[in-house]
Amino acid sequence: MKLLKPKFLIEWNEIRKEGGYKLLIKKKGWVVLTAFITFYLVRDSILYLLIPYLAFKGIITCN
Repeated sequence: MKLLKPKFLIEWNEIRKEGGYKLLIKKKGWVVLTAFITFYLVRDSILYLLIPYLAFKGIITCN
């Protein structure tokens, strides 16, 4: 499973295991917060905007 994780994520996870989220934010700063917000913004856009739009247009169906 390590092959599928980017190197920066492995590093961030090691820092988090050492000292928790406070240490991670202290060491990496705003980059972690920006990555977190971007991930959820993209995920939620797909779930709550793109999928319902495609279903409404008939591009995807439940059949």
